[in-house]
Amino acid sequence: MTAPVFVAGSLDDLPGGEFVLDGPEGRHAVSVKRLRPGEDVVLTDGRGHWAQGVVKAAEGKDRLVVMGLHAVVEEPAPQPRITVVQALPKGDRGELAVETMTEVGVDAIVPWAAARCVTQWKGDRGLKALAKWRATAREAGKQSRRDRFPEVADAATTKQVAALLAAADFAAVLHESGDLPLATAELPAEGDIVLVVGPEGGVAPAELDLFAGAGARPYLLGPTVLRTSTAGTAAAALLLGRTGRWG
Repeated sequence: MTAPVFVAGSLDDLPGGEFVLDGPEGRHAVSVKRLRPGEDVVLTDGRGHWAQGVVKAAEGKDRLVVMGLHAVVEEPAPQPRITVVQALPKGDRGELAVETMTEVGVDAIVPWAAARCVTQWKGDRGLKALAKWRATAREAGKQSRRDRFPEVADAATTKQVAALLAAADFAAVLHESGDLPLATAELPAEGDIVLVVGPEGGVAPAELDLFAGAGARPYLLGPTVLRTSTAGTAAAALLLGRTGRWG
């Protein structure tokens, strides 16, 4: 898909092959993208369904009429599925991590309240931060022309992360104590890959032990130390290339 992408909710019913895009998405299409009749657009539900159409009319500041939407395509979920467990970074670096991981193709992101995280999601502050991550994934999914946006889970505890690792077909923790490079790890062709990215202060020894018991070995990504907000994106790109998803 090369045409601009907009979220249309459910695509189960396209009456008469036309669709009216209004609200925030319609405003973005008309007032920001300034789409005009005759231009191609793609509508998606963000869950693997999409349909391509042509702008019929741009009305007012927030109403786009799209025609030619007769066929909805359902893309199969890519394999293997890649989940990144992202320790909570400071400031707005969490949104940066979500944005770039979405752009490269990560399938799911799990916020993790690691022991050494400076940032802690509690109460309303935590709910607002989670909402920002999810909104970022949605916008980055549109920008990168994805038809299936990554899932952003609720914040996980260390025990919950360990359970996720135990159920994975391949589990890894990015850590300088690793004696194997991620670039040479044996990866599954299908199933779930789960990768843990620690906080600025690193993964605590007790967390490493718990994760090792769940089957997640520490791996080295490269010769340099990356920020927590960029390590997941770099590692995901490596895995996407090695698994053939970046063909």
